[in-house]
Amino acid sequence: MISLNDILTLLPESFLTIAICALLLLDLFLKPAQRSVTHYLSIAALAVTGWLVLQHYGEPTAFGGMFVRDGIASVLKVFVLLTSALVFVYARPYLRDRGLFVGEYYVLCLFAVLGMMLLVSAGSLVMVYLGLELLALSSYALVALNRDSPLSSEAAMKYFVLGALASGMLLYGMSMIYGATGSLDLTAIHAATASGTQRGMLLFGVVFVVVGIAFKFGAAPFHMWLPDVYQGAPTAVTVFIGSAPKLAAFGMAYRLLESGLDGVGGYWQLMLALLAVASLAIGNIAAIMQSNLKRMLAYSTISHVGFLFLGLINGQPEGYAAAMFYAISYALTATVAFGIILLLSRAGFEAEEIADYKGLGQRAPWYAFLMALTMFSLAGVPPLFGFYGKLLVLKAVAVPGTLWLAISGAVFAIVGIYYYLRVVKVMYFDDPEEGAAAIDKPADAPMRAVISVNALALLVLGLHWGPLYAWCATALGIAK
Repeated sequence: MISLNDILTLLPESFLTIAICALLLLDLFLKPAQRSVTHYLSIAALAVTGWLVLQHYGEPTAFGGMFVRDGIASVLKVFVLLTSALVFVYARPYLRDRGLFVGEYYVLCLFAVLGMMLLVSAGSLVMVYLGLELLALSSYALVALNRDSPLSSEAAMKYFVLGALASGMLLYGMSMIYGATGSLDLTAIHAATASGTQRGMLLFGVVFVVVGIAFKFGAAPFHMWLPDVYQGAPTAVTVFIGSAPKLAAFGMAYRLLESGLDGVGGYWQLMLALLAVASLAIGNIAAIMQSNLKRMLAYSTISHVGFLFLGLINGQPEGYAAAMFYAISYALTATVAFGIILLLSRAGFEAEEIADYKGLGQRAPWYAFLMALTMFSLAGVPPLFGFYGKLLVLKAVAVPGTLWLAISGAVFAIVGIYYYLRVVKVMYFDDPEEGAAAIDKPADAPMRAVISVNALALLVLGLHWGPLYAWCATALGIAK
């Protein structure tokens, strides 16, 4: 029976659900010229939901433990909502110029956000799967938003087929875990794994769960969908898929691996170690060979997933805090990287080839500076935000037994610097190509302001990263 405490505990998610349904109905009565109403109301819905997340009411759990409201969930939800709001601001001019400024974009993104919020608060395998599929189904539709583009349709089909395969593997692994432990509750599964019952079936399920997690993260060798989706989807969709869902993926991995399967940590940590090294190697090496900026950023995402896995491998609160901090830093940095592509794009020009940025330092010095900040942060150059994310993760695994992982991470981080610096070199040291599109049309004013703040925040958060890390550490129960 649903109690008042259950309702209060799920108030942010309940409000967002009501807001989505209201927007869906309102959009039916809006004329194309009034589409900005949906845009601003969507951002307002995210802002109110974020405010509700930060309030203290209700109980730590709801619906018999299926839903968990703790510090980890609150931190991840705040940044999921923040990055999603940034995406909406960046996407508006792009969508408007291409005839894609429709209510479906906002409704699907908000449904995906709702799925992410459920995912990071999951206390049961049922809630994990519910949140994951709500996110996944919305993402499939978003990738195919531009129905007139064969590239988008192909990317959506690949994403759907491989995503369905990943979901099937994850669900099969969950069924094996349920068979071994007799429970869907992650706390009960944690207790059962510690007792060592049905070890063979349990480990069989763990393998499939880790494979499912790797697919959803886009970790090598389960990364084949990621470059095609990033390149094929409209950039307004790519910026969303490439940012906030990485926070939800960390939340899913934490709930499944730490909250549920910590008793067999030695097994899944070894699997994650192999996936991490493969992701670091394949992501960084493949990114060097790319000429398309969106595709290069897709392969770099694979390498960043490898870093995130390094934090999870530690298996201690310090490692999880480092991984959470890394996920936040990557999400905020990725929004700037794809946001600048959106900022420089216009009808008939996508600004997604690296060659399109030749001479940008002369044509648009401020935009080139923002992109350079972003590339340096992704490369892990001090004192930018991304540097401290990498440093904390490497520190977490630089202990006896996993020191080789820290060395591997450091080596591949150095390799990754090359392709980020190549973008900077093209902007500042190459002359514009003949016939290059002139940057004569000013971007949407709110977008220019927000993306400038977003990019400069990478420097500010790099210089003052302590409070954010302290928030992550406190959420994980580390005394500071």
